[in-house]
Amino acid sequence: MLSQMMSRISESGTMRMAAEAINLRSQGYEIINLGVGEPDFNTSDFIKNAAKDALDKNLTHYTLNRGIKELRDVICNWLKAEFNVEYSSDEIIISNGAKQAIFNTILALVSPGDEVIIPTPCWPTYIELIKAVGAIPVLLKTGLENNFKISPEQLKSALSEKTKALVFSNPSNPTGMTYDGAELKGLVDVLKDTNVFILSDEIYSKLIYDNCPFDSVGIYREVLKDRIILFQGVSKAFAMTGWRLGFAAGPREVIKACDIIQGHATSSVSSISQYAAVAAFSGPQNDVIKMRTQFDERRKFVMQYLKKIPGMKFIKPDGAFYFFPKIDAFYGISPDGTEIKNSTDLALYILRNAQVSVVPGQGFAAEHYLRISYANSLSQLEKGLKAIKRTLDQIKRK
Repeated sequence: MLSQMMSRISESGTMRMAAEAINLRSQGYEIINLGVGEPDFNTSDFIKNAAKDALDKNLTHYTLNRGIKELRDVICNWLKAEFNVEYSSDEIIISNGAKQAIFNTILALVSPGDEVIIPTPCWPTYIELIKAVGAIPVLLKTGLENNFKISPEQLKSALSEKTKALVFSNPSNPTGMTYDGAELKGLVDVLKDTNVFILSDEIYSKLIYDNCPFDSVGIYREVLKDRIILFQGVSKAFAMTGWRLGFAAGPREVIKACDIIQGHATSSVSSISQYAAVAAFSGPQNDVIKMRTQFDERRKFVMQYLKKIPGMKFIKPDGAFYFFPKIDAFYGISPDGTEIKNSTDLALYILRNAQVSVVPGQGFAAEHYLRISYANSLSQLEKGLKAIKRTLDQIKRK
């Protein structure tokens, strides 16, 4: 009954865990959410006031499909000021979240049978979107031993005449690792004499810690002859997940194609969200800094607590708001006799016995890991981590 495409794609692993958590809540359990992928902060008042002002001015109609020019101009200024990346307004398209911007771009660039290289662990949507268009995801495995980063040699060995693009997030969801400028240059040099595009999801770029600068691969757009597309948005940096606004920045031909695709899908983004985003990108960044500072405090707290759990192996994340520990040391038999043999088993065991929601690495193409989010209060983090440790201690390990 359903299309062939539906036989190629899978449901989000995070959604499956969320459904189980909802089921437990309906039974009266209090679930601590350490699986969430959004900031637990509210949108800044000056941004909300900009939205209210747009309403009062009746700016409630369709806009240009690719977004109002005022917003695209502000984004160009923001990219230059924050990352030293230069784009013009006709190289920007505003979409309903960075997710739609990525989907538009894949539809515009990738054909059935093409190969798209994806370093893993990765955000699962990359893989599913590639499969949806009939292309082939080529997964490059990374792990703790190489800080979850691919090397130029690894990238080169994965190239073929069918390779169309390299897709990755920087900083990474789910690992929190970040490529620096030299590492990005190494990857760019491998692709310099090819026709391969780089699709870089930089939605977490304002959440970097230890006073480290963020290097956007966009600074190398001329080296790759304009084969770099950047994805950004307001969700993470400005705590605006529900406003559904992201953008793609790239070569005019690709952005024009995305414009056509979006015109047949959703048309323009909500006008109110666009005027709110103008304020976000052009206004004071004090709340971004405050949020980042609090995330950093939580990061340090979680790191110290995870060190207390024997067998828990992890690296300190550079950015985003996730830890991605390796957890295969905890495979074994639970107190009720259930065998725990993979990350999904362990995540479900933790959810049902500790009442803490985490995300199995299986959903990020990285078995034997869990994603633990610190987008929660320190008190909830402490309570949740204590419960996790208690339940892990009860496993009869192999």
